[in-house]
Amino acid sequence: MNKKKIINDPVYGFVTIPSGFIYDLIQHPFIQRLRYIKQVSMTHLVYPGALHTRFQHVIGAMHLMSLAVETLRGKDVQISEAEEEAALAAILLHDVGHGPFSHSLEHTLVEGVSHEIISALLMAKLNAEFEGRLSLAITIFNDKYHRKFLHQLVSSQLDTDRMDYLNRDSFFTGVSEGVISFDRIIKMLNVKDNELVVESKGIYSVEKFLIARRLMYWQVYLHKTVITAEQMMIKALARAKELSNKGVNLFATPALDHFLKHHISKETFLLDESHLAWFTQLDDTDIMSAIKIWANHSDPILSLLCSKIIRRELFRTEMSNKPFDKAYLALLKEKIMQRFGIEEADLGYYLYEQVVGNSAYDSSINSIRVLEKDGRLCDIAEASDLSNIEALAKRVEKYALTYPKEIGYVQSELLVNN
Repeated sequence: MNKKKIINDPVYGFVTIPSGFIYDLIQHPFIQRLRYIKQVSMTHLVYPGALHTRFQHVIGAMHLMSLAVETLRGKDVQISEAEEEAALAAILLHDVGHGPFSHSLEHTLVEGVSHEIISALLMAKLNAEFEGRLSLAITIFNDKYHRKFLHQLVSSQLDTDRMDYLNRDSFFTGVSEGVISFDRIIKMLNVKDNELVVESKGIYSVEKFLIARRLMYWQVYLHKTVITAEQMMIKALARAKELSNKGVNLFATPALDHFLKHHISKETFLLDESHLAWFTQLDDTDIMSAIKIWANHSDPILSLLCSKIIRRELFRTEMSNKPFDKAYLALLKEKIMQRFGIEEADLGYYLYEQVVGNSAYDSSINSIRVLEKDGRLCDIAEASDLSNIEALAKRVEKYALTYPKEIGYVQSELLVNN
């Protein structure tokens, strides 16, 4: 069978699957499951085109990894075929542990088990299946390989993962601020002292990359309506799990039913392999089929949350640069309890407080190093003539408050009363 296939990618055009082993890896059910997990969770409720998947993303990241390896070889960086194959496998598998709706439900169904932990477990299972063929890929992924630049291509502040998701997410959302010069950045990559560096000619492209990352976070990933939808989904699953624990029989696919009926901590997840097996059968379709049915459930809280998600009648989210006033929160709680006839114990399903934030660049962790023409290395913040690179390194945090629109604008009412 000819396994050297091509995939027609809407972002990059034709992407080549370079070897039979990589083809077999892509065909594995663990990778194929990513076809049914959206890359940006509930973002399509704000940007209707954002229906692309984790599968598309890992294929795109693999393509960029191929381009990066080709560029480095052209600059006399020795990379063996085994190292190339391992790097391609590592980037293909970097998201294999993501669950339904990605980060949104990461700690709802399984407490304290991140997608990184699940990815590591699945990589170990795949390595056993492929008779050790993934050993080097796992070593590179875990940053245990002596040639550090290979890990940095998989996971760093200028890796092929970030380059693809910024490019891809901006493409499918239509948010042009996220467009980056990925091809220019890749052409400017080099290696010095076994570390990935950017030649000084690529500084402006890297600056644009960092600015695009900041803009995409606030305009897409942390858009207040996206935050609202994701929180409502999390609360709907939490309510379903609460009801299931009380003995209420809920519609669910077998995989979702497993996680609704069992209290699974990190310890029990790691001890009992059946939990991982059930997890690999979960994707977005399990959750959405349940949400559609639960919208008509007799429990008023579960029904309200699910029906609003289905109809896109989302709660309101307010954003602030400082914590919300206690008097305001007290009035909101009073209004919600009156409007929906609920007890204080159930307020957590109607009113959510959270702190959201991001920093586009963190120089203390895997800093982006610039290779000057004289051979000197310096941090991008030092090499750049843009003062805002230092500003991008500062973590920006905002306070988000989510509640039902039915209670109106309570903030203005509070101001009038005062």
